[in-house]
Amino acid sequence: MAITTTTPTPNLFPLPLSPPPTTRPFQLVHLCTPTRPLLGQVALAAGGDLLGDFGARDPFPEEIESKFGEKVLGNIDTEHKILVPNIAALSLAQQECSPVSALDSPMTEDDIQKLLRKVVGWRLIDEEGVLKLQCSWKLRNFECGVELINRIYKVAEAAGHFPNLHLEQPNQVRAELWTASIGGLSINDFIVAAKIDEIRTSDLVPKKRVWA
Repeated sequence: MAITTTTPTPNLFPLPLSPPPTTRPFQLVHLCTPTRPLLGQVALAAGGDLLGDFGARDPFPEEIESKFGEKVLGNIDTEHKILVPNIAALSLAQQECSPVSALDSPMTEDDIQKLLRKVVGWRLIDEEGVLKLQCSWKLRNFECGVELINRIYKVAEAAGHFPNLHLEQPNQVRAELWTASIGGLSINDFIVAAKIDEIRTSDLVPKKRVWA
């Protein structure tokens, strides 16, 4: 019995073994190019935020060429400061009275004239060499005069600086302000005058007649 053997032919192009294919989740990728927002258009950020995404985009090529980052506010080298208004920036009515020493000098007439323009209805008077502020109100009747004095007193009490008040017959109130300890005017007098100016008096003054 003849036995025949065959020699297997070598594989001239061996195929590399590869791992079994794995499944990957399907993802939809949107490719878009940035566009300039239209004038008046509001962009919605994630979550429905109406503030939009302005300021978070990449600059356009022409913006880079123009070196706009060196000209606009918010550059990396820009120094930001929070400015707290000082006393000079506040109105007189918003300021508070401060203690005055008897050694302090009264305000000069130049300084008085500058502040006099900031208080409405007050005038400067000179009584025996002492400069004072004076203001008068003509009211509807005697009871309205008493009410105005009560309102002025509340303001003066809160400020800690009191004017001289006069209720004159039949329907007039007169107020005078000065700082007796220095024999003249101080900033406190103008502060209280400005606070008194803010008192509501429309319900106390005589009503204007309207002719048909």
